[in-house]
Amino acid sequence: MTLSKTFDALVIAGRLVRPKLSHHVPACLGAIPGRRAVHSSHGNDAASSSATVDNVELEHFQRLSSTWWNQNGPLKALHSMNRLRVALVRDGLQPQKSRLPLPLAGISILDVGCGGGVFSEPLARLGADVTGIDALEDNITVATQHAEMDTRISSRLTYERSTVEDLASAKVATFDVVVSSEVIEHVNEQELFVASCCHLVKPGGSIFITTLNKTLVSRILGICVAEEILGIVPSGTHDWSKFLPPEELQVMLEAGGFSPRLIHGLLYNPLTNRWSWRTDTSINYAIHAVKADDSPDGGKL
Repeated sequence: MTLSKTFDALVIAGRLVRPKLSHHVPACLGAIPGRRAVHSSHGNDAASSSATVDNVELEHFQRLSSTWWNQNGPLKALHSMNRLRVALVRDGLQPQKSRLPLPLAGISILDVGCGGGVFSEPLARLGADVTGIDALEDNITVATQHAEMDTRISSRLTYERSTVEDLASAKVATFDVVVSSEVIEHVNEQELFVASCCHLVKPGGSIFITTLNKTLVSRILGICVAEEILGIVPSGTHDWSKFLPPEELQVMLEAGGFSPRLIHGLLYNPLTNRWSWRTDTSINYAIHAVKADDSPDGGKL
């Protein structure tokens, strides 16, 4: 059986047993081991006191901060995802200009939870003016230093240590686009996180989010297989209790004055290190939503 067919079989199996999830799960899907508490944050105290910041997540990504630009390292799946997520933003915003060298020229984009700038940089290469924010100072340092290595894009990239809710209180309806890729499953107060993202977008602007669905199959593949068996991502990266069904994310976006334009499923093949689009959203998915033209601020925070 091919890997693709094996994954499809697991997806189907996950759907079949999903209704029993609250009553019984296999041993390997029991309580997910807790991660170490934060004892020091190396200068991240202000960010770690924010409502959406999870201190345990902060420490986990602190340990990974030096690996952001190692394309064969623990974050290689994020580099591989750029092939799809960059095209998603480009084609969602400027489908008629997709073949131009700078199709996103003149568009302001906020990358929430930018990490080391892995998503921010290719968006800037397409002409966008990109602001990346992250709660970790080390991530901002890595992103800034890497951007300075390429003078063709450095002028279009700005990085700032901040949380999304802090920025939202100061920059209402400032950006044409907000992107947040593989971030919301790592934060506290997810409704506040989404509301803050909505608050930052201009009327008629867009939000793009990628994350993991909360299903049994996402727990099997996203945690048991990806972290504990294959080591595709470092152990302890994900907490299944924070995975978010697309229906719930859609409700949050609608509360912020947005209408979903599309929802796509994604599947990662660890043998080829490639992502592919799929109609099934039971593991990873992406959503593009557009703000109403008559929504001045995306609702109350």
